[in-house]
Amino acid sequence: MIKTKEALVLLLAGGVGSRLNILVQDRAKPAVPFAGLYRIIDFSLSNVMNSGLKKVGVLTQYKPLSLMSHLGTGEAWDFTGRSRGVKILPPRTGSLDSDWYKGTADAVRRNIDFIEANPTDEVLILSGDHIYHMDFDAMIEYHRSKKADVTIGMMVVPKTEIHQFGAGIIDRYNRIVEWEEKPKTPRTNLASMGIYVFDRKYLLNALARDRKEVDFGMHILPWAIQNDNVFAYPFYGYWRDVGTIQAYWEANMDVIRKESGISPQKWKIRTNVEAEGRPADRPPARFNMNAQVRNSMISAGCDIKGTVENSVLAPGVIVEEGAVVRNSILFADCYVGWKATVDLSILDKRVIVGEYAVVGAGENFTIANRLKPTHLYTGITLIGKGAQVPAQQKIGRNCVINPHIKEDAYPQSVMEDGESLFPDGEIS
Repeated sequence: MIKTKEALVLLLAGGVGSRLNILVQDRAKPAVPFAGLYRIIDFSLSNVMNSGLKKVGVLTQYKPLSLMSHLGTGEAWDFTGRSRGVKILPPRTGSLDSDWYKGTADAVRRNIDFIEANPTDEVLILSGDHIYHMDFDAMIEYHRSKKADVTIGMMVVPKTEIHQFGAGIIDRYNRIVEWEEKPKTPRTNLASMGIYVFDRKYLLNALARDRKEVDFGMHILPWAIQNDNVFAYPFYGYWRDVGTIQAYWEANMDVIRKESGISPQKWKIRTNVEAEGRPADRPPARFNMNAQVRNSMISAGCDIKGTVENSVLAPGVIVEEGAVVRNSILFADCYVGWKATVDLSILDKRVIVGEYAVVGAGENFTIANRLKPTHLYTGITLIGKGAQVPAQQKIGRNCVINPHIKEDAYPQSVMEDGESLFPDGEIS
């Protein structure tokens, strides 16, 4: 079989993403809505499309249905035709946790037949949960010019954040000479973006070497750096891992911040407008004569009668007269009732906030969520998909209302900071 000049793309989209809390209770992390119109995975897919690459395998696992529905045939990103396509590589697991992918390398190894069926000179491996704009064709050409076995996309981050990433120490030729995976005491500020170009034969040999090597950052890359030619590809643009609630909120706010560096329109990011929600079928947003909107993104189908400040609203959101939405992210078809307030909160799809209710009440941001203190600690409150907030209810900071909770599940009219509400009415 003749190899093509284009790289084969493997997009890793199977992670649990548990730090996004209830936003990933019913969906995979790459399928989480972003910036009103998009899903997180749209950025990686659009980068692939804009780089002229044509064959993509999407490795799914955790809660894959919404992601698979969103990807569809791949037509939204021009991945249809005889020479192009998106192939969903579904979970190859049993019923036990031990059957699940044990790491990034293990996930690719279990889908090695897809690589063998699509021979190319290089394999580009991406994560489906990052927000960025990148020319992969330029990275592949750089990889070829260096005659590298592996090339890693890398960027400078503050040393205070390097513990979250793989870190590389390079020589004057950008060859990586040492590697530290999530170092507690970093010696460099050069972080891996989780973007790899592999020589195809080298990748297949690496995956065949030792099945105990289950992760690229922990196993495959350190071995390659010690024994072979691994280079850093420097990246200087906007890139953010949105794997935490705080990072996710910040990235959404960057969309409406001037000079933040993120611009989905300029980056030519596409989404599947024919998937659930059908924003393409929505009428234009409507603004009542008393509406006040400042520094916000308002999507099609919204009906704004109240005040929206520094917020991102997905299609179909209704903000009634006298209501205030501030510093918040509202997913599709949320309803904010008369004189209600939503402050520093994230509302999943179809949340109903009753009149005079307050979501994000009080000025104390210091009490972290009791159950998940590492998830919610900056004051952001989460309301799950389809949940209802009763009229005059007050919900504090760093709170969690689980999905589909009805009005009669609230045991009291005030939820204190850091509390979580479950469908049976239990507060923890």
